[in-house]
Amino acid sequence: MTRVILGFLFALAESGLGLGAVVPGEVAISGLAAGLDSTMALVALGAAVAAGAVAGDHIGLVVGRLGGGRLRESRLIHRLGIDRWDKAAGLMQRHGFWAVLASRLLPVVRTVMPVVAGAAGLRYRLFLLASVIGAAGWSAVWVGAGAGIGASGVLDHPWIIAGLAVVAALVIGVRQVLKRRARRRATDPAVVLTYQDA
Repeated sequence: MTRVILGFLFALAESGLGLGAVVPGEVAISGLAAGLDSTMALVALGAAVAAGAVAGDHIGLVVGRLGGGRLRESRLIHRLGIDRWDKAAGLMQRHGFWAVLASRLLPVVRTVMPVVAGAAGLRYRLFLLASVIGAAGWSAVWVGAGAGIGASGVLDHPWIIAGLAVVAALVIGVRQVLKRRARRRATDPAVVLTYQDA
């Protein structure tokens, strides 16, 4: 029962409280599923994760409806990235239902998409349908991945887990360094002058 409650809370925090912009909840959800060996327990966890994701989406929708267009200029959106907000808004204007549904697969975009849907005034029926379908699919994928990891026996070999954690940390670290360099290059006056002179 504790894993089910934690699964709901992780999905809620991932989808509605912005945790997904910092730490992907998929890791925690798969970790919870990896420790379960009963089909009923996995189904219960999957249902709780989906419910938490839908509840989180609704928090975002309410924030978007109450905040409207003012949200784009907020400190939180500046921290998450105005370009991400604009990308989500563009998707919402063009695709509505499909944008909400597809955003469930995009780690950072899914955190802001419900807010954008609320600010854009997406019809609730479309939002609810997209949220439920997306959350159910997302839950099935990550609970299923955790169950697969648990069944594979990898967890019986801690050195494999440690090696994977080190590789993941290196990949994340290198990615962050490359992002910082790209940002620096984009704002470096010497680079800007070079392009202007050319």
